Amino acid sequence: MRRWVESLEQFAIDVILERRYGKRAALLRVFLFVLSLLFAGVVQLRLWLYRKRFLRNHPLGCVVISVGNLTVGGTGKTPVVELLARTLQEGGRRVAILSRGYKSRRPPLLKRLHGRLTGRIDESIPRIVSNGEHVLLGSREAGDEPFMLATNLHGVVVLVDKDRVKSGRYAIEHFGADTILLDDGLQYLHLQHRLDIVLVDKQSPFGNEYLLPRGTLREPPGNLRRASYIWVTKSDGGDNTELIQRIRRYNRTAEIIECTHQPRHLQEVFTGKWVPLDALRGTYVGAFSAIAAPESFESALQKLGAHVELSRRFIDHHRFSEQEIRAFAARCRRRGVAMIVTTEKDAVRFPKRLALEVPVYLLRVEIDILRGQESWRKCVDRICRPGPLVRPSGLPLPGGA
Repeated sequence: MRRWVESLEQFAIDVILERRYGKRAALLRVFLFVLSLLFAGVVQLRLWLYRKRFLRNHPLGCVVISVGNLTVGGTGKTPVVELLARTLQEGGRRVAILSRGYKSRRPPLLKRLHGRLTGRIDESIPRIVSNGEHVLLGSREAGDEPFMLATNLHGVVVLVDKDRVKSGRYAIEHFGADTILLDDGLQYLHLQHRLDIVLVDKQSPFGNEYLLPRGTLREPPGNLRRASYIWVTKSDGGDNTELIQRIRRYNRTAEIIECTHQPRHLQEVFTGKWVPLDALRGTYVGAFSAIAAPESFESALQKLGAHVELSRRFIDHHRFSEQEIRAFAARCRRRGVAMIVTTEKDAVRFPKRLALEVPVYLLRVEIDILRGQESWRKCVDRICRPGPLVRPSGLPLPGGA
């Protein structure tokens, strides 16, 4: 059943990105385009209702920063959230990250009912992925990104709940958080944001320019006007003038920061042993991934000098079976591949221990700021030493910190 659902999902993605042709694909694109017009109307209506205060957002009484994007997946958001959380923590803030836990799995219904009756499960509180000291949930229960953030960020609380007003209040009351980061929070308008950091992928800034479900845009590009800071991600250091000019058509005031996802080292998935990137140079590798933009990952391996002899791609967030991993490792051994390389996000979905014929490494990637360092320093300073929120009229907003 899972394989059938994933194959259907992959077919839809291929149609949306125009990798599939023929009569059925063309008809489906027309149908999805009509739906995208309806979706656009709903998106704009929802924004208007919040703007006119028919729908209310809720202040938490502390600094709330959302990190999000206009498109679905693939902008490299998690390393930016990690960099921001770590920097703010070093600046003296008590940081909590709130996530909805995309594709996380709740306990089975019978187990939840039993937990309620026995008092072992309290669904009135969010799932605590990390209490700042210990990681308490695995990737299956927490979701890939929250688990990855919890693993990499000691001293930062990570909570998962669809209701992020509830989880934000819990972070403040029980962990003393004074700074809330909304992971993938641009569209979460139910909670009042102090700052909106929006990521734009240089390689595919606005997807295929269509809104969901015909395209990959969650909102029209014009909604960039809500951004306080705009990060151009996956930059190669080249000229981004054309992209920045287009961004400025939508937002003339936001600070623009250009950054790259810089590989740091390889890490053996099952032992944690670090290996320098030089190990990739001239080496035949197998690329194994289940992310939104596998081409970007494989291109990074090639830029580091690796020969990508074999590649196995799955749909984004696919949970690997032991059989799938073993089968790919066997193929790599037959082809004389020296190592399998996966992404850090994919590595959290591997079993804890698995004896394979070929070693498996994750590629550790971190954010390097290429342009806009001064804007970044001002952004951090603005958060670490915040003043009161102010309306255009000059009156303070509720919830300022």
